[in-house]
Parts: sequence; C-alpha cells; structure tokens
Amino acid sequence: MVFISSGMNGWGGLAPFLHLNNLNHLDKFNHFYKSYRINNEMTGVKMKIGIVGNYGHDNNGDEAILEGILTQLREEYGITENNIVLFSNHPQNTMSRYNIESYFLIKKEGAFIRSVLATLSQHFKEVRKLDVLIMGGGGVLMDMFKRDAPLYSTLVFLARVFGCKVIIYGVGAGPIRTFVGKNLIKGMIGASAITAVRDAESKNLLQSIGVDKTIEVIPDPALALGDASLKRRTQKIKRVGVTALPYYSSAYWPESDEDIYENYINDMAIGLDRAIDEHNVEITFFSTKYPQDIGATKDIYDKMKRKDSAIILEENLYPQELIKLSRDMDFVIGTRLHSLILSTAAGTPVIGVGYHPKVHSFMKRIEQLDTYISMEELADHSAFTRIMKMAGKRWNQVQEEYITLSSEMKRDTIQSRKLLGKILNNLKK
Repeated sequence: MVFISSGMNGWGGLAPFLHLNNLNHLDKFNHFYKSYRINNEMTGVKMKIGIVGNYGHDNNGDEAILEGILTQLREEYGITENNIVLFSNHPQNTMSRYNIESYFLIKKEGAFIRSVLATLSQHFKEVRKLDVLIMGGGGVLMDMFKRDAPLYSTLVFLARVFGCKVIIYGVGAGPIRTFVGKNLIKGMIGASAITAVRDAESKNLLQSIGVDKTIEVIPDPALALGDASLKRRTQKIKRVGVTALPYYSSAYWPESDEDIYENYINDMAIGLDRAIDEHNVEITFFSTKYPQDIGATKDIYDKMKRKDSAIILEENLYPQELIKLSRDMDFVIGTRLHSLILSTAAGTPVIGVGYHPKVHSFMKRIEQLDTYISMEELADHSAFTRIMKMAGKRWNQVQEEYITLSSEMKRDTIQSRKLLGKILNNLKK
C-alpha cells in the first residue's frame, strides 16, 4: 500500500502521500465514479452523509458539536439517521448514543502497519458510499496530537478519490506548528467545497499558513442546543459551576509539565476559596471530558480549604444534561471551552479560564472579555471575586444580557445552516 512510509512515526508516516492539492491523476477515476452517483439518483437512493470528528471518547464538548450538526441536518434538510454514518474513536459508544451507523476512526489491529491497513480498508469501503463528508468535530485542524492531521487528511483524500463533497463545518483551528501539519491542513481545506470555522482567530490562523480559499466564520454548532427561555432569574450569585482539566498533566497532556499543572490546581483552589469566603457561593464541579477531568477537579477540591461549600459531580454528563446543569447555575467558571459554550446556550453567565486561545476567541466572539481570565491572571487569586463583584452590582442586567445573547447565537446557528444547503440542496436535485 503506497500510503505507508517508514520515515515518520505513527500516522505522520502517511503525510508525504496526502498532498491533496495535487490529485489531477484522479480525474479519470472521478469521471468513471460519477456513474455510481447517477445510478443512485435514478434508483431513488437518498444521499448518504458521513460525519467525522473526535467522537466516542466521552468528550461531551465534541459530542455537543455532533448533536448540533445532527439537529441541523434533521430539522433543516429532513436527513434522517438512516442516511448518516459516523466515524468515531469508539463506534459502539457512538451507536449507543445516537442509534446511527458508526465506524472506527482508527481501527486498531495490534501492530501499527496492520492497524493502518485495517483502517484504510474500512475507510475505503465506507467513504465510497458517501455523497458528502462533513468534518465537524471540534479542533480537527491542528497538529498538537501527531495522529490528527494525517488521519483526517486520509479521509479527505478518499473523499476526493470517490468524488464525495467535503464540508469543513464549525471547527476550530490551531495550534498548527509543524511543516507537515501545515501542508496537510492546507490540503484538506483545498479539497473542501466549503470551509467554515467557529471563530475569526481560526480563520486568521489558516490564512497565515497560506490558505487562500474563502473561509466562513459561523457559531459553534453546539450553540443550537440551548433554550434560554427556560432560564430562571435569581436575586444574587449563589450557585457556581466549575470545570477544570488536566492542564499540562503527565496523565493527559502531549507535552506535560507537572509544575504548570500544580500551579493551575493551586491557583484554582485558592481563587475558589476566596469566592466562597467573599461571596458565600456554592461550588459544583462538573466535567465535559469524562473521566479525565474528574481527576483535575478532585485535585483542586483536595487543595481547597472551603470543602464544605463545594461538591463534585462524577457522572458522565451528556450535552443535554450539561445544558440543564448549566441552566441551574448562576455562574459557570469554565476552563473547558464547551462548558462555556453550553452554558451560554443555556443563558448562564460565564467566566472563561484561558488555557487555550480558543477560550479567548469564544469570549471575544460573545463580547465578554471582561470575564475572561488568562492563565497568568489566574495566579492573582482575586480574579473570580473581582468578576463576581462587578457582575453582582448589575446582576439583573447581566442575566438579561445572557438570555438575549443565547437567543441571538441560536438564531445565528440557524442562519449558518444555509452554508450546508449550498451543497446538500444541489445534491438533492
């Protein structure tokens, strides 16, 4: 199989063969393969859509994106689960959640070469059945993890081989640091019919690495899941939800630094203790990445002095459960991006802790940088109390602003569905 190279470890070994901007040799094959699609239309077979992302890992932020995309396909275009396939890290997990046909993103068969061959064989078999491939699972345009760019590029390559339309939809970009990563990501975008990212910073980053195609900016699809009309107003800030993550922990981070992790844990614990002391709030820890984030929240809890005013929810909460929990909070302090997104969708005010540029990008997009805290500012220990004091002085107005914001963001997600329509409606004709 020409896809395998011994020059790089892991999926990075596929990189030299996946330059998607130079596939002119496929023109004859694409012309032949059109007969397959014409056959489908003549026999009345409905279009088949594949969706790819970091699914099946119980990262409920990415699952919320998927749920948002599925909602849009169902409500706007009448595309049912029978006409969708998902590529997942754990297909059984994904099928049990959504009752949708699912296949391995990476099919592990022991040795690396056997795994690559098994994965390519499965992808070849399934992608050729598709009319549209949607790349829609969070930060897929990055090279922080070595497997991501080569793996997703493989699927896009096969989609090009079989004349399948590629849509990159509602994703984030970055970090992109390696030569290989830059070229693979540029190739994916070059092969796509539509590229739509979730913030202006992602668009700017892609343009900075040489992407010259049109890039749309749309709201994160997960924002479609909330209903701010259900949000209950309160008299003061009392219930505060908190998400944390194993920031630079050796148990999770690709390039770990235990000193950075310990500083993060200590700063969170001291800051939350102060918030309890000064504002008499009750802290509820919850996670959007299960079970990895539970360990980080327990480490913070263990460092806190005011354990009497804090609890940890250890359940694996699905997106709708996260929205309901967030709706019941007065404030959410979120390190995980989708704890902020789902809380905003629920109409709950947020404080964003900037472990990654995407947190700053989201807080900027919703025009709430006054409640954004960088990792350096977290060490001040008074940031949470300062923001709560500021919000408390105009609490009724803050609540109304977030309810309005939630409604506006949901409306914008409905508008963004028109991008999908540019491809899907043409295929229906």
